[in-house]
Amino acid sequence: MNELSIWNPMREMERMSNRFNRIFGRSLWPLSSGETFTTESQWAPDVDVIENDKEFIIKADLPDVEKKDVHVSVQDGSLCITGERKGEKEERGHRFHRLERSYGKFERSFYLPDAAKGVTPKAEFKNGTLTVHLPKAEEAQAKTLEVPVS
Repeated sequence: MNELSIWNPMREMERMSNRFNRIFGRSLWPLSSGETFTTESQWAPDVDVIENDKEFIIKADLPDVEKKDVHVSVQDGSLCITGERKGEKEERGHRFHRLERSYGKFERSFYLPDAAKGVTPKAEFKNGTLTVHLPKAEEAQAKTLEVPVS
């Protein structure tokens, strides 16, 4: 059975980009120093990196990943998020016509800025989103100091 759809050249570009991402991995704009790195994982979750005066926040989209399959670690100045999304299994009487989502092991790693080194991160996993909070070291937090004018 063929499917009828309107050809969209941008969709083809997106598919090609997704294929390259799966083959070569992806990097993310830097947390601070311009350095991130990826490994040879089977897919890479999309992440947001947010900074405010008190902390860095990393949010990773992990739909269909179970909490028990997600691991967060800090070692040698880098934060590493690893895990696995289990693949769909074809059941008797069911046929897959299209499989576009990526499955398998994943890993995203980020070099930590000096302001976040030596602190203990906190992570929560809720509704398919992993949120990691990296508090800034006390001396790195933005402070307002009133300066008397004479």
